[in-house]
Amino acid sequence: MDRCKQIRKSGEIPAEMMTMAAQVTDCNGALFDAANGFRGCIAGIHEVLRRQGLLEGTWCLNPHETVSPGQADEIDRVYRSYPHMHDDAFVAEHLDEWLR
Repeated sequence: MDRCKQIRKSGEIPAEMMTMAAQVTDCNGALFDAANGFRGCIAGIHEVLRRQGLLEGTWCLNPHETVSPGQADEIDRVYRSYPHMHDDAFVAEHLDEWLR
């Protein structure tokens, strides 16, 4: 956040920030299921939390709300493409503590 404030004051956006913006947009598209009209939005978030061990499944209140076809593959792709964009190591480090 501090970096963003500095950039805003400078009036110039560094190329690496534009790259990061594109990566965030790509990740959000996969997690929130933009390709399928956001139908798998909640289930996509649940899928990431399930993979991290924070949820046991991807269940939603509406049993028909599930990860969309191809969405899990997209989540896999952005995980592989942008390993610096997820916090799995941090979650793994604290999981036992949080789930006590």
